[in-house]
Amino acid sequence: MRSLKLFFLLSMLVASAAIALPTTPSEEESFMDDNDDAAEENSDIPWQENQETTSSLRETMRFLAQKTRAEKMTCDKYPRVCRAKGSPGPDCCKKKCVNVMTDKLNCGKCGKKCKYPEICCKGVCVNPMSNKKHCGGCNNKCKKGSACVYGMCSYA
Repeated sequence: MRSLKLFFLLSMLVASAAIALPTTPSEEESFMDDNDDAAEENSDIPWQENQETTSSLRETMRFLAQKTRAEKMTCDKYPRVCRAKGSPGPDCCKKKCVNVMTDKLNCGKCGKKCKYPEICCKGVCVNPMSNKKHCGGCNNKCKKGSACVYGMCSYA
C-alpha cells in the first residue's frame, strides 16, 4: 500500500512538472540566422523550411474540424464514389458503400440482414455450418454424396 502511495505521488509530481514546462521556445532558441550554415549543421533537431507551426491549440482544433472533400462526398449524392478504387463496395446503402453480395447487413439488397449463424454468399443468406454449397465458407462445395456437418464436409 505504501508503494502505491509513493507511485501516485511520483506520477503527480511528473505531471505537474510537465505542465509547468514552457511549451513555446524562448527568443534565444527560436532565433536562427539564415546565413549561418554552421549553426544549422550543429543543430540536433532537423528543421524543414516550409514546416508550419501552430501558435495555439485553437488553430489546431480549427484545422481538425475542417472536413476533407472525401467526407463531404456521400454515395447518396455521388453514387460513383462507391465504384472508386479502395471503396468497400460498389453499392450504396444508407450513405455507405457496401457490397450487397457479401455484406451481412445488406445481403442481396439494402437493409436485408442475415441471421446470427448465417453469412452472405452471392447475395443470399446461408448457414455455413450445414449448407452443402457453402460448407464452412462461401463457395466451398461438398463432394457428391457427402454432407456438410459443423462446417466440414463428411465430418462423421
